[in-house]
Amino acid sequence: MNILAIGAHFDDVELGCGGALARHAMQGDDVYVFVATISGFADQYNQEVRSNKTALIEAHNAMAILGVKEMLCGNFKTLEVEFVDTLNIEILKIVQEKKIDMVYAHWTGDIHHDHQAVSKSSLHSCRHVPRLLMYRSNWYHSTLEFRGNFYVDISKFWKIKQEAIRAHVTEVDRTGEKWINFFRNEAENAGQRIGVKYAEVFEVVKWLV
Repeated sequence: MNILAIGAHFDDVELGCGGALARHAMQGDDVYVFVATISGFADQYNQEVRSNKTALIEAHNAMAILGVKEMLCGNFKTLEVEFVDTLNIEILKIVQEKKIDMVYAHWTGDIHHDHQAVSKSSLHSCRHVPRLLMYRSNWYHSTLEFRGNFYVDISKFWKIKQEAIRAHVTEVDRTGEKWINFFRNEAENAGQRIGVKYAEVFEVVKWLV
């Protein structure tokens, strides 16, 4: 099976569905990741927090840890992604060329501007893919409800997910252990609901059998 995970920034798919991707890779599926932005960014004082070059190096390290077959990169600037044909066509080409069977995409209710735009493009461009799940990759509140109704047991893959997150050294240095602690708690809570140690939960857009 050919799997595509779509993220706005380097680190999104690791946080949102890294355990599931590691599980797919271990099972022998071909896992592809598309990241829309070059992912470097500055703070509110225009001081560089992470350079594009560093973001790319860290992302390649994370992809290797997860067992991703190929990472494909867009050229949008961080915080400047829009729901436009340029992005739609880029995703559509990947879906067709890689013969994608299943997609992991951002949740449409995410409040992050880039995440919203990439989510809309994902739903638009992957409309003929038979299986599509949406993930959450941050901890911010939304006015919408994330309807998590599809669980993946990642008990054997949490350590791989954690290692992939830690590969984003500049972001982990910036946030301390907050990312790790938050997503570990999320995985533990999801796992408790289905009787396993760790799980990731997704909202189903479609699941054809």
